[in-house]
Amino acid sequence: MKVNIDLFLSSIFLLGLFNKSYAYLEFDGWISIELQHALNPNEQDNFSYRGNVSVPSLNSGLFNIAQNVLTKKDLDNLRAISVSDGFYRLKAVVEYPNGLKRTFFTANKACNLLSSQLNDELWISIDANGYVNALSLSTSDGDFTDCSTLDFSNLSITEFNTEVLIKHTELAPIPDTASFIQKIEREREARERGENKDNRGFFAKYWMYIVPVVLLVFISGATNPEQQK
Repeated sequence: MKVNIDLFLSSIFLLGLFNKSYAYLEFDGWISIELQHALNPNEQDNFSYRGNVSVPSLNSGLFNIAQNVLTKKDLDNLRAISVSDGFYRLKAVVEYPNGLKRTFFTANKACNLLSSQLNDELWISIDANGYVNALSLSTSDGDFTDCSTLDFSNLSITEFNTEVLIKHTELAPIPDTASFIQKIEREREARERGENKDNRGFFAKYWMYIVPVVLLVFISGATNPEQQK
């Protein structure tokens, strides 16, 4: 049993050291995101280049974005996806300063994008180490459950107006692992020495309950002298 407790305490201690090593790591760098979208209603896994987002400073959240203009065929395909109540799919390839790349997929209903006049928002969640852990696309207008009856034949806008929003993941409070371990160690040592036995007398143990009762009886008797007679 003692071996298991020691192993448990060692695991908590190492976990605490790991958390303290990385929880307060400050990082500022850049990321580059290549955006690709699937506009072919018959080939939803066929992605074409949409644009590029560069974030030169993760701390400041400033960004630069350059996106292609949609062709007439692109708009027709987007309308076709909307009529079929389909989703506009976006693929984001994130590149870090060390050359590492990671791919994210997100989607939104095509009619929501058309209804918002191609105004959309790209939400990027950054962890404490400067890596993207989530990416999602939303629209500024429209939340339709059925898009098949909507008509966007007169839509003439061909350029995306994208707002990039960067959110830094907040760290949870780190538990005081060292104090917790010390407390468990003291309790274990006390049990081994038999010091945790309470050898106090009855009154010493329960005086906080006895005294209020005595005072209550005394006060009750003092306020009712006729009953005492």
